[in-house]
Amino acid sequence: MPQTSPAADARRYAGIIAPVHLGAGSERTLRLANSLAQKLSCRLIGVAARDIELPYYGDSTAMANALLAENARTVATEDLAKAEALFRRVVEGNAAVEWRSAIREPRGFALTQARAADLMVLARQGPADEGQGRMGIEPGDMVMNLGRPVLVVPPGLSTLSAKRIVIAWKDTREARRALWDALPLLGRADVVRLLAVGADAAEQGTQDVCDYLAQHGIAARAVLRPDSVKYIVDEIIELAQDEGADLIVAGAYGHSRVHEWIFGGVTHDLLETTPFCCLMSH
Repeated sequence: MPQTSPAADARRYAGIIAPVHLGAGSERTLRLANSLAQKLSCRLIGVAARDIELPYYGDSTAMANALLAENARTVATEDLAKAEALFRRVVEGNAAVEWRSAIREPRGFALTQARAADLMVLARQGPADEGQGRMGIEPGDMVMNLGRPVLVVPPGLSTLSAKRIVIAWKDTREARRALWDALPLLGRADVVRLLAVGADAAEQGTQDVCDYLAQHGIAARAVLRPDSVKYIVDEIIELAQDEGADLIVAGAYGHSRVHEWIFGGVTHDLLETTPFCCLMSH
């Protein structure tokens, strides 16, 4: 039987999925996803979905209801056509692309289509960020439900070199999952720093993790901050700035209530305010 190397399996994405919306920043995020897919020699799948909006006018007739439904479907179809036109314009010249769209709720459509890819690229949606309209998708929801890593992109970014990467490390299931999911990017990086913060930093197994990464051909160095009095996210961002990094890898921590996710403070801030791209897994 032919033998495969680690680079042939764990360290390669076969596909990236990029939801497309018509709100602010959609083109920049899509350009980043397209550039990353070309850099990693993998397929890029653009997806978009749009709900039909039916206004309620009380005791309208069946004929009027049918007309309203048809008009709403026309609007949704036009929006999907605009999203596809944006996608086609951005990916022009890239032959390894595919487009998928549907008239349905965007969240559910994105969740099902993610089965065809390894990584989802999404624009950040913090409270200070511009809205994305009815076709936008909440990154936190995707992180917790997708079963795939999510690359959250801050506003204004259209490129990602991922040559210098900071891993926010704590010896938990979520962090181990994120580390594994990031291997295709870590394997291409020039600098990888593994950051552990807090009084138990020395007990987080960072040397084991560095040795594990070395088995994948990745030279990582642990950075321990046991005496830090700073907020953990501030330590992460400060190290990324000091190292000239443009990607943070982190596990996502949270739990659900009815119709909403409640995140831990670090996860919440990385999702909504960090100035760097974040690859997050749950």
